[in-house]
Amino acid sequence: MKSPALLGMGAVILLVTACTTTQNGTATPSPMSSNPSAPSESASELPGAGVPAVTSPIDTSQFQRKPCTTLTDEQITELLGPDVQPKEELTGEAGPSCFWHPKSVTQAAVSVIYATKNRRGLTSIYQQQGTTFPLFIPMDPIDGYPTVAYGQADLRSSAGKCAIALGTSNQDIIDVAVTLSEGNVGKKDPCAAAHEVTATVLSNLRAR
Repeated sequence: MKSPALLGMGAVILLVTACTTTQNGTATPSPMSSNPSAPSESASELPGAGVPAVTSPIDTSQFQRKPCTTLTDEQITELLGPDVQPKEELTGEAGPSCFWHPKSVTQAAVSVIYATKNRRGLTSIYQQQGTTFPLFIPMDPIDGYPTVAYGQADLRSSAGKCAIALGTSNQDIIDVAVTLSEGNVGKKDPCAAAHEVTATVLSNLRAR
């Protein structure tokens, strides 16, 4: 049986330490969690100009309470292989999160962050494109839900990292980040991998 690290996209070791950083295995959210200089919009004013709207909001509250249930054990095994220990953080700077990292692979990882502290949704990221987030790539919507790849630096080729924000309402996003295994860096597109993981996350959210 092939190791997940050797499989093609759809079962590769995507592994992301979100386009954020990690400290002692815990995901550290990127500055999407706050933007002091941005104007404060009311819910009725969101999304901002040029930001795709979310027409069918998803209630993610049950996953915020248990973020490591966002992906099933079977899905994580398919992505990262066996012996993956999830690390849950309910009081992170951006919001509740889960970080998955296999013991047998030095770099591969996946993280999911529910951005509950900044209730400005994708508008916050769009307003910081080209400044805080020089990496800004609108991705294809997933079943009508908008997505965008973003980061403080473009680490796709050098480190195999990419984070995608999924709009679950006009006020809320979920950050799905992936870091490719070392053997896949420069060979696979981490943003494509993160987009696939995001599709799985969305499917799980809508199924419960």
